[in-house]
Amino acid sequence: MTVLLSACSEKYIVLDPKGPIGQSQKDLIIITTLLCAVIIVPVLILAGFIVWRYRDKPGRKDDYKPKWSHDTRLEVTWWAIPIIIIAILATVTVRYTYALEPSRPIESAEKTVTIQVASLDWKWLFLYPEEGIATVNYIKFPDNVPVRFELTSDAPMNSFWIPQLGGQIYTMSGMAMTLHLQADQTGKYFGSSANFSGKDFAQMRFVAEASTKDEFDAWVKEVKATGNALTTDGYEQLQKPSVEEQQQFSSFPEGLFQKIVTKYVPEGSQGHHHGGGAVSSNEQKQKPVQPETSEDADSSHNAAQSTHAGH
Repeated sequence: MTVLLSACSEKYIVLDPKGPIGQSQKDLIIITTLLCAVIIVPVLILAGFIVWRYRDKPGRKDDYKPKWSHDTRLEVTWWAIPIIIIAILATVTVRYTYALEPSRPIESAEKTVTIQVASLDWKWLFLYPEEGIATVNYIKFPDNVPVRFELTSDAPMNSFWIPQLGGQIYTMSGMAMTLHLQADQTGKYFGSSANFSGKDFAQMRFVAEASTKDEFDAWVKEVKATGNALTTDGYEQLQKPSVEEQQQFSSFPEGLFQKIVTKYVPEGSQGHHHGGGAVSSNEQKQKPVQPETSEDADSSHNAAQSTHAGH
């Protein structure tokens, strides 16, 4: 299988990270694979050897011991090694899980760029609250600068993923998640939906481009000068199920991300405000929604599904 796949034109992008989060995840993949191989490889080799070595054949004169059932040395060996490996795996996984918590900011002297993300059927809407612009199926940010993604969904549950920069994280209606990533070099990176969400989910791909700071600033100015405004009516049309090409908008309605997060809370009812207690829909309209951490999501959705896989 490895030989056949090596002929494919696509690279193993998960194993070709271009950022600190992706690199740490690659290290974890390699470490866990090697530790598991310590158990799996000898077992597979011994399985074949034992079948061949103790096969029945004419003229065999070895002693036959049908009542043999215990050997202390073998018992200690095949129980001790897996226990040690599992203990090491547990320690490594806990350390990496804590270090790679998606809501944990990336330490940097550079100012973090914030991008708000809304998964729609079947496209991605990106809002730049500080720059005042919006895009569809395309994002741009400076290299060597941390990017804070605030994520929600105005459609079925989905999953946001830029494989070379870091692991995927779910987007869910009524919730605001947080993900920090960074690109260490300029380039265009593949982004996609990593969750089944309908007939055209495979078309939910986007380009994540890391550029120099000057190029990013120039692009923002260009979008503000040449793009059309995303109006409320325009968003309502965009929200309808469809496959879209890349688009750029010079502006978008104020508070659009917060409205998307809270739009499914019935008027006057008590909605779940992540990071705090239950608040009414009227209060939510007045108070910006703070993206939650994965701990918040785990506590509120533990019975349904983990909110984050691989990151």
